[in-house]
Amino acid sequence: MQKLISGLHKFRKTQFRDLQGLFAQLAHGQKPETLFITCSDSRIDPNLLTQSQPGDLFILRNAGNIVPPFGAIRGGEEATIEFAVAGLGVKDVIVCGHSHCGAVNGLLHPEYLKKLPCVAEWVKHAEATRRIVSESYDHLKGTELLDAAIEENVLVQLENLRTHPSVAAAIRRGKLKLHAWVYEFETGEVFAYDPGPGQFAPLAAYKPPAPRPMRLPSENI
Repeated sequence: MQKLISGLHKFRKTQFRDLQGLFAQLAHGQKPETLFITCSDSRIDPNLLTQSQPGDLFILRNAGNIVPPFGAIRGGEEATIEFAVAGLGVKDVIVCGHSHCGAVNGLLHPEYLKKLPCVAEWVKHAEATRRIVSESYDHLKGTELLDAAIEENVLVQLENLRTHPSVAAAIRRGKLKLHAWVYEFETGEVFAYDPGPGQFAPLAAYKPPAPRPMRLPSENI
């Protein structure tokens, strides 16, 4: 605790003074453009990673960066997503997994979670990830298997996001884009999913597609 308290004093004396004008503006409301969904893991810091300032990101964190399908559970995830998309009008949603994810490893190895019943129950919301990995990556072992599972899990959560009414409606209007990222914290590299080749590539080479509203059947006549 002493380390945290010392940090608070340092913040007040240094960073807060530099950003006092920004905080004064934020006191009147927030208008973030991005909902950033990531893991609770202490090794990932969304603001540090993106070099963003207070007010830039609306952040949702939980073990395994899991997004339960709409209606699967009434809780903070549904409320946070709805508020970010329908309330704040964010333009982008990023689901960001990370290397060496303990939650995903527990999903692959349930025996690791015998003494963590709440975690074991939570990762069941990523059962689709486990099934995909089991049926498509049985040739991989160890770190390679975990890396594949981390990537697949991000894509599964992106699909789960589409089941949320606020997200589906915003995508339908062409007002929202979804992004799948994986952060490798030992190298600092971020990989983004490119739907063209269907694989993750370094973010520097990734060009997100422009949002395209779906056409109604009558518009195609």
